[in-house]
Amino acid sequence: MAAAAGDSVKQPLLHRAYPSHAASASSPALPSVPPGGGGRRFPGGLDVPNLKKRGGGTRSWIRVEAATASVQTLEIDKATMMRRCELPARDLRLLDPLFVYPSTVLGRERAIVVNLEQIRCVITADEVLLLNSLDSYVLQYAAELQRRLLQRAEGDELPFEFRALELALEAACSFLDAQAAELEIEAYPLLDELTSKISTLNLERARRLKSRLVALTRRVQKVRDEIEQLMDDDGDMAEMYLTEKKMRMESSVFGDQSLLGYNSAGAVGASVSAPVSPVSSPTESRKLEKSFSLCRSRHDSTKGSDNTMTEHIQELEMLLEAYFVVIDSTLNKLTSLKEYIDDTEDFINIQLDNVRNQLIQFELLLTTATFVVAIFGVVAGIFGMNFETSVFEIENAFQWVLVITSVTGVFIFCSFLWFFKYKRLMPL
Repeated sequence: MAAAAGDSVKQPLLHRAYPSHAASASSPALPSVPPGGGGRRFPGGLDVPNLKKRGGGTRSWIRVEAATASVQTLEIDKATMMRRCELPARDLRLLDPLFVYPSTVLGRERAIVVNLEQIRCVITADEVLLLNSLDSYVLQYAAELQRRLLQRAEGDELPFEFRALELALEAACSFLDAQAAELEIEAYPLLDELTSKISTLNLERARRLKSRLVALTRRVQKVRDEIEQLMDDDGDMAEMYLTEKKMRMESSVFGDQSLLGYNSAGAVGASVSAPVSPVSSPTESRKLEKSFSLCRSRHDSTKGSDNTMTEHIQELEMLLEAYFVVIDSTLNKLTSLKEYIDDTEDFINIQLDNVRNQLIQFELLLTTATFVVAIFGVVAGIFGMNFETSVFEIENAFQWVLVITSVTGVFIFCSFLWFFKYKRLMPL
C-alpha cells in the first residue's frame, strides 16, 4: 500500500518534469529513438554509442620470454597491458603508432618503456613485449634477442633488461647510421655537380636533400640527448635495474611472511605454556633476539643490494656510453654534411653575385653608350631645325660642332670606364 501511495505521489511530479508530446502541442517534436538503439544521433549523422576510443582496441605484441627465450605473438588490449606491466596510460601512449612521439626511454617501477625509431617495446625483468608491425627491424630485433638469449656466454652476468635495452639501442643506432651513410652517398656527388652546373633540377634535388638531412639530424639529436640524459642521472639508471628490484621485493615478501609465521607460532606456544613469571623468561628473550637478528640481516642485505645496484649502474653507464659514442659519430657525420651543404650554398651565392655584377656592369655600359649616342642625336636635331640662326653662317660650323660633340662623348665614356674600374675598388 505504501509503495502504491508513493507511486501515486511520484506520478504527477514525473508528468510535470517530463511533459509528454501529446500533452503539449506547442513543444517541438523530439527525434524518436529507434528500438534497440542505445542512444540518439546528433545532427550530422555521428553515431555516439558506436564510437571507439582511439587506441582502445587490442594490439598484436611479440613476447620474448627471458627464461626460455621463446617467441610468441599475443593479442593484448591497452587496459590489460597497463595492469600487466603497471604502467600508466601516458607511457603506453608513447608506443602507439597512431601518434608521433620522439625517441624516449623511460624507467618505471616494473618496466622500461622504449621508443627508439622502429623499436617500440616494454621491457620487464621476465619478458619483452614488442609492438608488432610490418617493419623488418622489429622481426630482426625479436630474432636477434632470442639468439642472444640462447647463446649466452659463460661470464656474461648482464641482466635481461639490460640485454634487451642494449639490443634496442644497437638497432636504433645502426638504423640511423645506415640512413646517414645513404644520405652521404647521395649528397656529395650531387653537391659537386651543383657547383659545376647550377640548374633548377639540381637546386630542387639539393633542397629535398637538405630537408631530409634536417629531419634525420633532429631524430639523431633526440636519441643522443636521451642517452646523455640517462647517463647523467643515476636515479633513472637505478630505476632500470628491474632484476634487483624484483629480487628485493621477493626477499622482502619472504622475510615478512617468515616473521609473521614465527610470531604466530610463538603466540600459539605462549598460549599453551604455563603462566609466565614477572621476570622475563628465556623464551621471550630468545624471540626478541631472533627478531633483531632478522631485521639486522635484512638491513645487511639491503646494504649489499645497494652496493650491487651501484655496480650495475656503472655497468649500465658504460653500456650507454658505448652507444653514445656511436650515435655521436653519426651526428658528427650529419653535421659535416650540413657544413658542406652550407659551403656549397655560399659558393653558389658567390657565383650568382658575380654573374649579377657582370650583368650590372654590362647594363651600365649600355646606358653610357646610349647617352653618348643621344648627344649626337641632339646635335643632329638642332641642325635639322627649320629656322634661321647665325650659327649656320659660320664656315664649317657643322663639322666643328660634330668634333666637339665627339670629343665630349669620348671623354664621358672614358671617364665612366675609369670610374667603374677604380672607384669600385675603393672602400665605401
